[in-house]
Amino acid sequence: MQELEPSVLKKINEWLQGSYDAETKQHVQKLLDEKSFTELTDSFYRDLEFGTGGLRGIMGPGSNRINKYTIGAATQGLSNYLKKAYPREQIKVAVAHDSRNNSDYFARITAEVFSANGIYVYFFKELRPTPELSFAIRELGCKSGVMLTASHNPKEYNGYKAYGADGGQFVSPEDTKVMEEVAAVSSVDKIKFNPEEQNIELLGEEIDELYLDKITNLSVSPEAIKRQKDLKIVYSPIHGTGITLVPQALKRFGFTNITLVEEQVKPDGNFPTVVYPNPEEKEALTLALQKGREIDADLILATDPDADRVGIAVKNNEGEFILFNGNQTGSLLINYLLTAWEEKGKLSGNEYIVKTIVTSYIIDEIAKARNVECYNTLTGFKYIGELMTKFEGKKTFIGGGEESYGYLIGELVRDKDAVVSAAFIAEMTAFYKDKGSSLFDALLEMYQQYGFYKEKLVSVTKKGKSGAEEIKAMMERFRNNPPATLGGSKVTALKDYELRVETNIASGAKKELELPKSDVLQFITEDGSIISARPSGTEPKIKFYCSVKTTLSDKSAYQATSAQLDEKVNSIMNDLGV
Repeated sequence: MQELEPSVLKKINEWLQGSYDAETKQHVQKLLDEKSFTELTDSFYRDLEFGTGGLRGIMGPGSNRINKYTIGAATQGLSNYLKKAYPREQIKVAVAHDSRNNSDYFARITAEVFSANGIYVYFFKELRPTPELSFAIRELGCKSGVMLTASHNPKEYNGYKAYGADGGQFVSPEDTKVMEEVAAVSSVDKIKFNPEEQNIELLGEEIDELYLDKITNLSVSPEAIKRQKDLKIVYSPIHGTGITLVPQALKRFGFTNITLVEEQVKPDGNFPTVVYPNPEEKEALTLALQKGREIDADLILATDPDADRVGIAVKNNEGEFILFNGNQTGSLLINYLLTAWEEKGKLSGNEYIVKTIVTSYIIDEIAKARNVECYNTLTGFKYIGELMTKFEGKKTFIGGGEESYGYLIGELVRDKDAVVSAAFIAEMTAFYKDKGSSLFDALLEMYQQYGFYKEKLVSVTKKGKSGAEEIKAMMERFRNNPPATLGGSKVTALKDYELRVETNIASGAKKELELPKSDVLQFITEDGSIISARPSGTEPKIKFYCSVKTTLSDKSAYQATSAQLDEKVNSIMNDLGV
């Protein structure tokens, strides 16, 4: 007992003596009896908080874990917020879940607590993608919505993404108000767990049909698809929700030759065929790549468990499949969309795209060349959604995204959408194939035209309470003692989004940054490299986003130039001590 901090022990005793179920109490008592102090500390040293992706954590008993009670408290707090925000109104919400272990159970708890608070719930009767929840909120006139998912995290995790009336995740000041209401649920006895079933309505295929119809209407190059309808596409949902909509979306767009990765079709929260269900990881696409080689596919697509992110693989000029990173796919998508819109005479000067500050700046160059406004937001798709809502009815959103494999085309939802993205990536492939080109060639042509930008994400994991303290110390060190040079080039500016100040290193001159406060540091070098350091809001990690650039004079120089840029990235990381 002596090894547990008093605050941790106090919380443990509250759970042992409070109105928690017997199984939970037995589990906590067993950990105490076994003197599992590290696990107990990590489970109880704090309350789970909303980060950039909402509530997310490892499943198990404890205030810092995902379980019936932390889900219940979040929903009770959200209910309290909604009732204050919309007095004298009938409040409607939508609730959906992915394929993770316990997601259906946590979704049912969420729906029941809402219903017990007199809130009307549209409850998806089966697993569905995150973007469809955002669509449903907007379509059904809801004030809020919740998606039970931990996106691409390992199988031990689950999470709770809370959305506002615009179909986007809560942003300031609403997110703070929701957090305050959740924190005010100080006792399990304040959570209304007894459902009012008349307040729960099941949703099914009717909302799927509406969503798919509206997605299909966004298509820009249907003629190219007609000519290339036999494009060979391999698709894997990696045991997730994508299977419910992605194949249907591809078919609606007009593609007829879709091969599913059968071993990964069945939704399964244990993700038995992969280490991590993350399309950013090459290992997660092993089976899809195998299938792609078997049938000589034109395009390989894979989505994460809640189908908001998509990874792709295409053949290079040697006929070998290579994976595109999120920056490459996102840049190509924007370049394709603007090219296709321009060819159709659809660019009026009132269109815009949105990306995040850690996403490739080649997108800014592409937009500038076409006189389309490009906005940069903080990391987290909720900020892209916030900007879209601000401009709704005033400007036309073409598309946007972030480097972490999340993109959005059109204004139907306010979150990243792998369903619409998969359809448009296939359309883009058909568009270039129709012109006698491949996606790989299109990538090289883009680099020749706008500059060869190369990005790399380095994530450093630091688990538990000690890890959180270590990450905090790293950020303070970078903030107070920024490096003088990175990769052989002078650091000319430091952007501190926490202090909302940009400092000119040479002169010491400071200017205010317009974006909201966020714990992100950005180093800009003389040669145009941009390095960002950011603690993750949803995982025990600190992330370093490194962007370097040069010119690509000839397509044949791609490999050698790419290798040079890799060396530069490694040099920068060494200079940062990472």
